[in-house]
Amino acid sequence: MKVKTILVSQPEPKMENSPYSKLIEKSKVKVDFRPFIHVEGETAKSVRQQKIDLNDFTAIILTSRNAVDHFFRIADEMRFKVPDSMKYFCQSEAVAYYLQKYVVYRKRKIYVGQRLFGDLIPMFKKYKDEKFLLPSSDTLKQQVPSVLDELNLNWKRGIFYKTVVSDLSDLRDVYYDVLVFFSPSGIESLLKNFPDFEQKDTRIAVFGNSTVKAATDAGLRIDIKAPTPENPSMTMALQKYISDVNK
Repeated sequence: MKVKTILVSQPEPKMENSPYSKLIEKSKVKVDFRPFIHVEGETAKSVRQQKIDLNDFTAIILTSRNAVDHFFRIADEMRFKVPDSMKYFCQSEAVAYYLQKYVVYRKRKIYVGQRLFGDLIPMFKKYKDEKFLLPSSDTLKQQVPSVLDELNLNWKRGIFYKTVVSDLSDLRDVYYDVLVFFSPSGIESLLKNFPDFEQKDTRIAVFGNSTVKAATDAGLRIDIKAPTPENPSMTMALQKYISDVNK
């Protein structure tokens, strides 16, 4: 079965020369983008009910851009002026760079990991006496609390936003050759929107071990998988698969 159409369960990339543009050009396939999940912010009242007072913290742990946005939104709603002395521990350079939307970067104490949460461990050890706030969604990778607890840090998690299943009812009668997923939440959204979904000839592409597990647990057949040593990105895995089946 040749591949002509692909649905990626994420927003369309904003950069002009995204890897998907090259995939479309090289493989002559149609690629649509549609977020299967979206983020909704919690209210300041909800955060207060979690017994969180922003005055109590000297450091903020930021694992994503959503965490950055919703921390500063809640601070604004609570009329809390974030002090210049606040320390920011960012999981990656992308998160730290995004922080510039809200703070003057060179005037703040910002500590940056390489990519994985564990990369921050040396910095946490150096500043172990801080009072840490972790603004997060309602879903959190188990590694995050495990690392913070093992280091015996004074930390508290606050649910500042939540992941919500998007309404995909308009796609009920639309067929794609390949569906691409990047998180267990995307798989959950597919099954909640279409509880009677039958895979048949639809190819399922998944990124990451947790997504592989969610798809397998849901009884889906996985046809394309990334990252692998030969295909470290999803677009490379798609390109390889399409090259093989569209001969």
